[in-house]
Amino acid sequence: MQAYILGIDIGTGSTKAVAVALTGESLGVTQQHYPISSPQPGYSEQDPLAIWDAFVKCFQEIVLKIGYAPAAVSFSSAMHSIIPVDEAGAPLAPMITWADSRSEDVALNLRESAQAEEIYRITGTAIHAMSPLCKLIWFRENNPVLFSQTHQFIGIKEFIWFKLFHVFEVDYSIASATGLFDILKLDWSVEACALAGISTGKLSRPVNTTYYRESLNIDLATLLNISADTKFFAGASDGCCANLGSHTTGPGIAALTIGTSGAVRITSAKPVYNFEGMTFNYLLNEQTYVCGGAVNNGGIAINWLLKNFLQKEQLSGADYDQLFNTIESVPAGSDGLIFLPYLYGERAPIWDTKTSGAYINIKPAHTQAHFLRAALEGVCFALYNVLKTVEDASVTITQVNISGGFVSSVVWTQVLADITGKKLAVLQNEDASAVGAIYLAAKILYPADYAALTSIGHQTIIQPNPGNHQLYNRMFVIFKKLYQDLKGSMHRLNDLGI
Repeated sequence: MQAYILGIDIGTGSTKAVAVALTGESLGVTQQHYPISSPQPGYSEQDPLAIWDAFVKCFQEIVLKIGYAPAAVSFSSAMHSIIPVDEAGAPLAPMITWADSRSEDVALNLRESAQAEEIYRITGTAIHAMSPLCKLIWFRENNPVLFSQTHQFIGIKEFIWFKLFHVFEVDYSIASATGLFDILKLDWSVEACALAGISTGKLSRPVNTTYYRESLNIDLATLLNISADTKFFAGASDGCCANLGSHTTGPGIAALTIGTSGAVRITSAKPVYNFEGMTFNYLLNEQTYVCGGAVNNGGIAINWLLKNFLQKEQLSGADYDQLFNTIESVPAGSDGLIFLPYLYGERAPIWDTKTSGAYINIKPAHTQAHFLRAALEGVCFALYNVLKTVEDASVTITQVNISGGFVSSVVWTQVLADITGKKLAVLQNEDASAVGAIYLAAKILYPADYAALTSIGHQTIIQPNPGNHQLYNRMFVIFKKLYQDLKGSMHRLNDLGI
């Protein structure tokens, strides 16, 4: 039997378990999905217990599939969630996800305040409605009773961790994405917590991303079909893990991930600040920062497209194949049709929750295929905007390591290469976030096997088409200006509430 490490990625739409042997061989993958609730406009909530159930089922299925238990488990997780819990760790309200925008006015007011740049530099987190800092201020102002009754404010990984070990602990990586953590002192920021109206005692104890616990409760060990001595590593956030899992740790290399949302990230020995563009600076470990920016509209915008343009209620792999086959007949640039993909507001680098999607320059010759291709190009333009912001604040990027479900599409990856003008590399076919979590654990437990486990085997390289890149560069200038031109109208329409 090959010893293996289990990487658990707790995502917004699903939890995934990836098993990798110390040789680097993938032994299996399982996934469990769960819904997102939007009880009011701008709200994005989930049931933490449903995510716990998904975690348990994933765990049970992967162990059953492989036939024996893992040597260790390590976590990756989505960032920015907030769950108010009581002393026993029971949720007092649904979990608020990163996509929740109810605190947008809080964020706008804070960003325009005299403290804004200082708080950004201390915490490394963009001042935006996604930030738990802004969510806590909203809670304090809009639900003071619940706010005062809450014993701890935690994220989803902390909730799973508490269910396992009955302690409130959070890794540096997740903590560094809250807007409440001092990324240089590696502790909760007194200044940020004062803004939120809480003491640091209301937050979990920060630990390194290589921190682990064992001695699991025997009943839980039986439920998960593992030994009670199995080591559980805190791991890191999904973005930081994705950089590690996609081998994006050298100078001049960026990681680009497209899932529900999307992100561009580099690895740095120091923070990369850009107050206007609000680049983030999250911790992979106590010495390494993952810096970059995230967009709201990645795969979720394409899913909207498929459901509404192609009338697909339940999406399958065949539906994506149909999309890509359809747009292959349309030339680069979609004959001048441009799509602003801000369906769900936008994060980096514009940080505007009131913006919206738009098609521009519609002509009689444009067909359904043009609209489909323009949408794909719009998502890539938005990511290129982030890449340029990060590049301008750091170093020239020569290679982009890509990960996420989109890497299986030759069309999508070529469009991305042509728009960015960068060489793209697919180095990891499995979920890069889960694999990165595995690497964190392996370096501590199996240092002798680490080189073999993390060696780069087969890789796919996508080179940009120079002619297409020249065209896209001209269109990119227009793409960026269109947001500025339409911003006022988008905000006025948003304020109408329709």
